[in-house]
Amino acid sequence: MALEHRQVGPGVQAVQYALRVLESVTTHSSGITAEQLARDIGVPLSYLNQLLAMLRRERYLGFVPGGGYVIGESLVLLGAAKRDAALAEKLRVILTELRDEVGAAVYFSRYDDGEVRIIDFADGPNAPKVNEWVDFRSAAHASAVGKCLLAQLDHNGRRKHLSRHRPARLTSRTVIDDRVLLTKLERQPASIPTLDLQEYAVGTVCAAIPVTIGSTVACLALSMPYAQAHRLRPAVDTLHERAAPVLLSMSI
Repeated sequence: MALEHRQVGPGVQAVQYALRVLESVTTHSSGITAEQLARDIGVPLSYLNQLLAMLRRERYLGFVPGGGYVIGESLVLLGAAKRDAALAEKLRVILTELRDEVGAAVYFSRYDDGEVRIIDFADGPNAPKVNEWVDFRSAAHASAVGKCLLAQLDHNGRRKHLSRHRPARLTSRTVIDDRVLLTKLERQPASIPTLDLQEYAVGTVCAAIPVTIGSTVACLALSMPYAQAHRLRPAVDTLHERAAPVLLSMSI
């Protein structure tokens, strides 16, 4: 598919600028204007306005007429004692919105303690999730989620994972040769979505993008029936555009 060779724009840089915006806003309790923020963090006002719109939409920022931008409800909650619960609720809201925007089941996954873990997902009648007929922890070699997470590890980390979970043929498209798998993972650019074109389950296509800051290895992914594969490219584009709030939540 053409999607395999189509690069998508970086999300981490936008989050880095967003974090600088939040740092600046927290030092101005009475509010700060967009123009002043642009000077403080050194970005063009046109670019900053896009970040500010995202931060207001996700409620990290509020706006006081005549006073400028102030910290918002989400930032207060994520800094509170019940941060984990607030973060989980924030993630659920983001995944649900993404599901509705892309018209597909959406997943947030992490690589924790040597295992692939689906942290949360959002599906629905018109956005069915993948039928987990084989435990995702044993199918990292075939699923978009698994391959995206493994691609973020170093070579030894990948080899150790494949030694614990020997690749098994799940469909006629599943790659089970260790050398081929390791080569593909080594060459997987972070800027290109990882695909599963009926490798895990016949009749389903999936795509995943890394959403990693610091040492956390994570990804956002979506799945849809093979009959809707023509929608995969625009769906992945939307997924990548909306990855910033997830990255931001992980970073605060």
